[in-house]
Amino acid sequence: MTDLNPRIVDYISHHFGEEYLKLFKEFIQINYFPYIRIPKRYTHLKIDEKLKKYHIKLEPVDNVPGAFIVKDGIHNIGKTLEFTVGKYYIQSLSSMIPPIVMNPTKEDVVLDLCASPGSKTSQIADYMGYRGTFYANESNLDRTKSLVHNLDRMGLSNLGVIMQKGQLLSKYFDSKFDKILVDAPCSALGIVQKKGEVGQRWSLSEAERIAEIQFKLLVSAIKMAKVGGEIFYSTCTLTLEENEVMLNRILKNYPVELGDITLPVKSVPGFTSFNGEKLNPSIEKSRRIIPWEITSEGFFIAKLIKTGETEKNAPAVLREERFEIYPYDHHVVKHYLGGIAKHYGVKPEVFENFRFLLKGMDVFIIDSLWEAENLSIFERVGLKLGSIDKRNKPHLHSIAARILDEQITENIIVLEEKDDLKTYFSGGTIKRIFKPYGHVVVKYEEYIIGTALALPEGLKSQFPRSLRTHQVAFKDYDYMDDFN
Repeated sequence: MTDLNPRIVDYISHHFGEEYLKLFKEFIQINYFPYIRIPKRYTHLKIDEKLKKYHIKLEPVDNVPGAFIVKDGIHNIGKTLEFTVGKYYIQSLSSMIPPIVMNPTKEDVVLDLCASPGSKTSQIADYMGYRGTFYANESNLDRTKSLVHNLDRMGLSNLGVIMQKGQLLSKYFDSKFDKILVDAPCSALGIVQKKGEVGQRWSLSEAERIAEIQFKLLVSAIKMAKVGGEIFYSTCTLTLEENEVMLNRILKNYPVELGDITLPVKSVPGFTSFNGEKLNPSIEKSRRIIPWEITSEGFFIAKLIKTGETEKNAPAVLREERFEIYPYDHHVVKHYLGGIAKHYGVKPEVFENFRFLLKGMDVFIIDSLWEAENLSIFERVGLKLGSIDKRNKPHLHSIAARILDEQITENIIVLEEKDDLKTYFSGGTIKRIFKPYGHVVVKYEEYIIGTALALPEGLKSQFPRSLRTHQVAFKDYDYMDDFN
């Protein structure tokens, strides 16, 4: 049960009317149903069918490929084998819309300015086919950790992670990006159904404070976009101050125009007046998603197109470059890849579409099309492929093993017991004899799930510490007749 404080009641009544307020109140009292998104690269696995074995009932969403509403089995949705190894993402339907509207390709240079926790970031990467140049920024350390956690789980290899205040990032990048997503922090009035605490704490003064941050983020994004580049602005709030009024202020002061957008879900045009004053009429091109019309979150989405040059910021002083990305045929890389290919029966040409970053004894893999002028600004580049031990022998990382998946043909250990899987995902040792001894990949059902070290005392899990879990759901029968 979610109660609205009088401040929200007054705001909605004033700007949207009594009927809207009535529908809003009714909507936030109904049960919240989560959604999942299955990436394009896993469509062939029919993950939606496989989830039936966990008592999870899904219904596909019309016109939104890969989107499903979870109608039953909600308590298991974050505990499945498929979730743990990154075959789908728990993400609201409304949240899926900005990347769809954005529609990036591998030819675009792309920035996600406010990336954490990574739902839209991983979706953008999927649209790019995990190719090309993609940067994701987050200003807060804890949120950056959450971002990296989710990006690792989803196995993204065309991404550089930055941790800077978005308002200041234009000091590092000038007129660089083809497409930028500004999914801005907001007062969250569109997600009261999911986060009931918003209904208690919300205030207009706080929304206006956040609006100043949003303005600075948008200005920074405009400066970083190429002339002709596109900035996609989205929030999960209803307030005009954070949406239409924000756009009006931007349009008055910067060389941008609103572009037409088409959403795959029901939406309404943005407001063109505020408290009796007319706004720029082109703001009608922005779109509002009404939560009860799609049974998801309230959202606001607009596309800005940069039409002229902007004043340049004084460039930030970058640290001295400490790392370098090497091509496939670099001698150190070649040694590493040769060892991995031989040990796991992987064809060497699998690595030809990648380049490689050597950082200490670790090796990171990044798409061959990815570019950066200076690596010192990045917290992380690419995906960890593995490491080189003190004897100069290469070892594969669990996440990279999952990405290689069907390419791996040797040194595979298959787990069959549920308790074994639980032990593996929690980082423990399965105490019985497994052969061959040494570094191996681990498979459960049809999935490569990671790497391990087979020793006389047992199989020692090398599942990444950040992804470990004790919560693993299992089927107690194959398929429920009423789900078919």
